[in-house]
Amino acid sequence: VQLQASGGGLVQAGGSLRLSCVASGRTSSSYTMGWFRQAPGKEREFVAAINWSGSRTAYGESVKGRFTISSTNAKKTVYLQMNSLKPEDTAVYYCAFDLSGIVGTRLQMYDYWGQGTLVTVSS
Repeated sequence: VQLQASGGGLVQAGGSLRLSCVASGRTSSSYTMGWFRQAPGKEREFVAAINWSGSRTAYGESVKGRFTISSTNAKKTVYLQMNSLKPEDTAVYYCAFDLSGIVGTRLQMYDYWGQGTLVTVSS
């Protein structure tokens, strides 16, 4: 499975960005796609995840109410709409893919990772 993430960039605090990630290759009929982020000097942390049907989602505490994850199953694409961005949201955002279909928050559950896209929020 290959993952291609896009949509990062520079935005002012309070602004919005939308990240996209497309999965290709030998994906399964049931899967989970998620987003993690890693700020300089910090561990990679869970942001959001969604299952293949879109029926189940999960969010990290720091982004609840501001970020929304969605997906297009037919296109095996996941989106992360990020609103009310804060400087502390600055990080490299990684797309992840899990073949089990379980909506998990631990990075060890994910089998494949994208290259990351940088989001910078200025104050």
